[in-house]
Amino acid sequence: VSIMNAKRSSAGEEEASGMSNETLGESGCLGEAKRQQVIRVTYVIAALDLTFLFMQMGVVPSLGLDSVGFGCLQTIFGVLQLVGGYIFGRFADQFGARAALILSCASGSIFFLLMSLSINIPLLFFSRLPGVFMHGVPGAQKVITDMTTPPQRAGTLGKLGFCFGVGIIAGSVVGGVLSTKFGVYVPIYVGLVGNLINILIAMVWIPSQTKPKSDHHVTEHSDLFSIREILHLMKFPGVMEVFIVKVFAGLPIGLFMIMFSIISMDFFGLEAVESGYLMSYFGVLQMVVQGLVTEKLASHCSEMTLLRLSVFVFASVGLGMALMRTVWHYCIIVVPMVFAFNMLATITDSMLTKAVPSSNTGAMLGICASVQPLTRTVGPTVGGVLYKQFGVSSFGYLQLIVNLGLFVYLLKSKIPLEEVKSQ
Repeated sequence: VSIMNAKRSSAGEEEASGMSNETLGESGCLGEAKRQQVIRVTYVIAALDLTFLFMQMGVVPSLGLDSVGFGCLQTIFGVLQLVGGYIFGRFADQFGARAALILSCASGSIFFLLMSLSINIPLLFFSRLPGVFMHGVPGAQKVITDMTTPPQRAGTLGKLGFCFGVGIIAGSVVGGVLSTKFGVYVPIYVGLVGNLINILIAMVWIPSQTKPKSDHHVTEHSDLFSIREILHLMKFPGVMEVFIVKVFAGLPIGLFMIMFSIISMDFFGLEAVESGYLMSYFGVLQMVVQGLVTEKLASHCSEMTLLRLSVFVFASVGLGMALMRTVWHYCIIVVPMVFAFNMLATITDSMLTKAVPSSNTGAMLGICASVQPLTRTVGPTVGGVLYKQFGVSSFGYLQLIVNLGLFVYLLKSKIPLEEVKSQ
């Protein structure tokens, strides 16, 4: 009897160990020090990717594009990202996070190469085509998701927001300096070479396989784009509810940010340089919130509590936006805005990747990554109508109404989220 009990105990320990290793995939064999090293390298790749992306944004208007053309260019890029987000996620599930990162960086290199050859407006629009696979942040999220246990995930994913802040500040500053001193195409050349360097970093430092080996059969023969698979993921307990909150809670703020360049000039009376300083301030806040606040809160509070908190703060931000009159008011309001925006993005990504099998985390991250391109696609039209017809306060009232409704919904409903390790 004692021998049989010992065997059962040993089997139970092996099963628990298998579940843990399955959650981490091949990373379970790497050791904690190696996993942390891979995660840090992933942060570097993400920060560089975002820096190169923001560097070229200040260059585009210099190529002879007016405000209407620039809006069309952004819309086309948003549509491409919207279409490619889910396909990229499915690619990451089938071929691994490293292959996905390399695909994103290679697409970035082609993107900058085509930009360097854009001697006219049609070629500039054509250069946006590789954007369909330029998903550096979702690729980094996939690596981190595979490399962390569920309790670690929210805090580790949250630090990617720090990379976003670095990208905003470094990209805007470096891009402006390089284009002013050395020519408008120099930031584009830097982005081209930088993405090639990112490919080498990923090939050397990121393991070839990070997702659970036992899940390979789930997606091995699946199509990269499958509406049925999207519907299947949305049927997991709580996934649809959390995704709806993710989409609608930040939508009014997203519309406001798309129109910000116009609002900063018309409503606040700022010049281009002052708008740049304001964006740098936004980037610093992003770094502080994601680097110091998100991980600490995630370690002390449940994810549902943090989701409710972010939605409530968003509602308060909406009231402040409806009442703001000067740029100084906005500087105060943007502090809780950045907190809520980043907390919502991090917590929902963490909750959704835990709610689906580990073989589908890339697809789920791809769906999540499509939220911002969707906003960029509809934003110029919807935001333009709101601003022209009802003014800046309309964004605030919309934000307040939508998030109050979502907050009441989250208080009354019990979202049946459960962690799914494999299927």
